[in-house]
Amino acid sequence: MSIVDYHLTHFIASAPSLHHLPADTGIEIAFLGRSNAGKSSALNACTNQKNLARTSKMPGCTQLINLFQISKGFRLVDLPGYGYSNAPVVIKKKRNTILRDYLKNRQSLKGLLILMDIRHPLKELDQKIIILAIKYNIPILILLTKADKLNYRNCIIQLNTVRQVTKIFSSIIKVQIFSAKKTIGIDTLHQQLDNWYHKALTIR
Repeated sequence: MSIVDYHLTHFIASAPSLHHLPADTGIEIAFLGRSNAGKSSALNACTNQKNLARTSKMPGCTQLINLFQISKGFRLVDLPGYGYSNAPVVIKKKRNTILRDYLKNRQSLKGLLILMDIRHPLKELDQKIIILAIKYNIPILILLTKADKLNYRNCIIQLNTVRQVTKIFSSIIKVQIFSAKKTIGIDTLHQQLDNWYHKALTIR
């Protein structure tokens, strides 16, 4: 059980770019993934709130950096989704710039949650994000979302496949099956968030 009360998480700000974010202090953990990977649902499940983050049947709705405060100096960040093919080119370029700038320059970023549909993991853009995070030495937890869409056997097959592909970076990348609908993987998610939070506190 987590020692942090994630249910107290609340929205604090939206920003169109890195320059509009609050002061770069404290600890941030970011949610990132393809536009249909279930980021908002995962954030809501993580905080045990139904409407903290906006969910939509239309992918690509998150165009801003949205920040949520768990406790003083400890924040969750919902980054714009990537990979939505119907988005205008200018929007895609803007999102790519936001993601690159945030991962490269945000000093308070201490962990990255990369969400992937368990049925279609490790797409090209997912791999590019992983490579970018490794370049900037950002620890990663890959959440294989929508695990309720597959039976247990196939979930384990997908989990082992992704772990095998990423095993060379096992010191920085962890992988977990996840379902917001069935609350699968919530405890592991909380444990990882707790670990990143306390590690960041101890090395200050």
